[in-house]
Amino acid sequence: MKREIISVENVTKQFKEQIVLNDVSIEIKQGEICGIVGRNGSGKTVLFKCICGFLKSTSGKIFVRNQEVGKDIDIPRNLGVIIESPGFLNNYSGYRNLELLATLQNKISKSEILKAIQTVGLEGSEKKKVGKYSMGMRQRLGIAQAIMENQDILILDEPMNGLDKSGVNEVRNLLLDLKKKGYTILLASHNQEDINVLCDTVFEMDNGNILKLS
Repeated sequence: MKREIISVENVTKQFKEQIVLNDVSIEIKQGEICGIVGRNGSGKTVLFKCICGFLKSTSGKIFVRNQEVGKDIDIPRNLGVIIESPGFLNNYSGYRNLELLATLQNKISKSEILKAIQTVGLEGSEKKKVGKYSMGMRQRLGIAQAIMENQDILILDEPMNGLDKSGVNEVRNLLLDLKKKGYTILLASHNQEDINVLCDTVFEMDNGNILKLS
């Protein structure tokens, strides 16, 4: 039986008078893809930022690997996060961009960067300047950044945004491959087909409220 790896318990987030998350509770099991659907402004991104420890919830509790965010840990370990579009330096290669980001923590070697590039299917393109990447390749590079330091939980906010049909299929296949390798993925999308193809469990957010659909 799969264990819960993320647990959100009765979380409310309020900015002054505005309630953005209203008593939200979800559970995400290890090795599954969990999808959250909802229109822009429904609260998806704020929920993701609270799970990552980037925002502090007004009330409620969030646990990642049984550690309470904001109490036991400030930022959960081994989270790979894409919440805004990945920002890369266009005049540098894909590899060089990842190498520069890796120096922030100095946790990994060249071989681990190359392994992440291979995992996302960019092997052979790692020396190409990012300015010449397609949108699908940029998203793949973003996911390489999210996994290169051995993160096994991915928090992906609208990873298909801006992609053409080919790019969408690329990223879908990549996420399914990562799931097979044991990654846990929390995914927000406004595209119902993404959710149908990818997700084991699905929640819908509307005006800060959440409902489990499957």
